[in-house]
Amino acid sequence: MGFTLLHRLPSAEEVRKEYPLSEKLTEIKAKRDAEIKAIFKGESKKFLLVIGPCSADHEDPVLEYCHRLKEVAKDVEDRIIIVPRIYTNKPRTTGEGYKGMLHQPDPEKRPNLTEGIYAIRKLHMKVLEETGFSTADEMLYPDNLSYLSDMMSYVAVGARSVENQQHRLVASGIDVPVGMKNPTSGDLGVMLNSIYAGQHGYEFIFREWEVKTDGNPYTHAIMRGSQNKHGQMLANYHYEDLKLLHSLYEKKELLHPAVIVDTNHCNSGKKYKEQLRIAHEVMHSRKYSTELAHFVKGLMVESYLLEGSAKVEEHILGKSITDPCIGWDDTLRLISNIYDYQSQTKY
Repeated sequence: MGFTLLHRLPSAEEVRKEYPLSEKLTEIKAKRDAEIKAIFKGESKKFLLVIGPCSADHEDPVLEYCHRLKEVAKDVEDRIIIVPRIYTNKPRTTGEGYKGMLHQPDPEKRPNLTEGIYAIRKLHMKVLEETGFSTADEMLYPDNLSYLSDMMSYVAVGARSVENQQHRLVASGIDVPVGMKNPTSGDLGVMLNSIYAGQHGYEFIFREWEVKTDGNPYTHAIMRGSQNKHGQMLANYHYEDLKLLHSLYEKKELLHPAVIVDTNHCNSGKKYKEQLRIAHEVMHSRKYSTELAHFVKGLMVESYLLEGSAKVEEHILGKSITDPCIGWDDTLRLISNIYDYQSQTKY
C-alpha cells in the first residue's frame, strides 16, 4: 500500500486516562444533555443556539469567547440553551489549508497530530471546567469521536460527510443529538436517508472492534443551503423550505421531527453579516406558524470576538482564520433578538 507509517498515535483510552473528566464535570454534562434532549423530544420549549467561531484556532480567544458567552447565557437561560461551537477539525475542499486544531494546535507550525489530539481534549475540557458549557464539534473523522465524546452535547455531520456510510453508522451509536446537514447539492432526500440511518441500530466495524448500536432517536436535520451545478449558492431557510422539510419528515415517519437552521454557509452566500437577518426571518417563521415553532428547534451561528476573517500570518487573535464570522456586538444583538422572539412565539 502507498502508506508510510510515521508513529503510533495515542488511543482514546490513553488520552482520557491522562486527562480524565471529574465526577462533577460528568454530572454537569449529563444535566446539559438532558436539557437539550428535552428540546428535541418536544418536552421543552427552549430554543437551542449552537454558536461560536468557524474553527477553534487558538485556546486563549476561544476561552475568552466562551466566558463572555457564559455571562450572556445567564440572562437568557429561561428561553435559550447555548452550546458553544468548539470546532477542532475543518474539512478542506481541496485538502489544502488549515485543517483545524486537531492537526495543527498552532496554525503557524507544521501539523502534529499527537499534540493536536491532546490540545483538542484540553480545550473542550477547559471550556466545560471554566464555563459549565458542554460543547459542540463536527464529526469529520468518526474514528476520533472517542477523544471528545464525554464532553460534547451536540455533534454535527457536515455536508460533504452526510452521505458517508461510516458517519451514518457511527451517528447511530452517539448518545447526544446529531445534526445531519443537507449535502452541498441540496438534496433533502439524501439528508433524510442519513437521519433514518442514524435513528436505527447496526452492527459494524469501528476502531478495530465489531460494535452494535441501538440507534440515536435525536438524529435530525440541519439546513445549510446548497450549490447548483453552476456553483451558485441557494438558500433553504425560508418559510416554504421549512414547511416542505416538515412534510417530508412526516412521510418518512422519523422520530422527533426537528431541524436546526445554519445561518451561514450557502444560506448566507458566505456573507457573514446576513446571519442576523436570516436568524430574524427564521424566528419570524416560527412565530407565524405553530407547526414550525415545534419543528425548528434552533440555529447554528458562526460568531467570534472580532468580525470577519484574517489570514494566519496577520496574528489577529479572536478573528476567524477560516470562514468569516459575526463579531461580539452583533452576537449580543442576535441573541437578544432570538430571546425576544421566543417570548412572542405561541406553541
